[in-house]
Amino acid sequence: MSAARLTDQPIDVERLTREVAAEGRGAISIFLGTVRNSNDGRPVNGIDYSAYDAMALGEMSRIIDEAPGRFPGVAVSIEHRLGTLRVGDISVAIACAHAHRAPALDANRYVIEELKRRVPIWKR
Repeated sequence: MSAARLTDQPIDVERLTREVAAEGRGAISIFLGTVRNSNDGRPVNGIDYSAYDAMALGEMSRIIDEAPGRFPGVAVSIEHRLGTLRVGDISVAIACAHAHRAPALDANRYVIEELKRRVPIWKR
């Protein structure tokens, strides 16, 4: 079962993994984006994420729906944190599962790049 979620709680990576796992999917690729301690050479103590929730979830769902067209057989789940996060906190997690590692890895890269390009989530 693929899913797209926004949350103000810590991301449960194991849940994302379970959502995409299946007996025929021997490869699960996980991407975790975390809050860095600097941005453009300036120190960062944390980040505040906000989103246009309905639009963000809709676009995240479209990305999930597109992925199997590009990588047949892939299952995808995405979760993005909102609110104030500290350095080291996970801000976004993506799980992609496929029978083989190359499509799982390729799908993961596709999903994060599209998410960053298309989804209305802002950080401050």
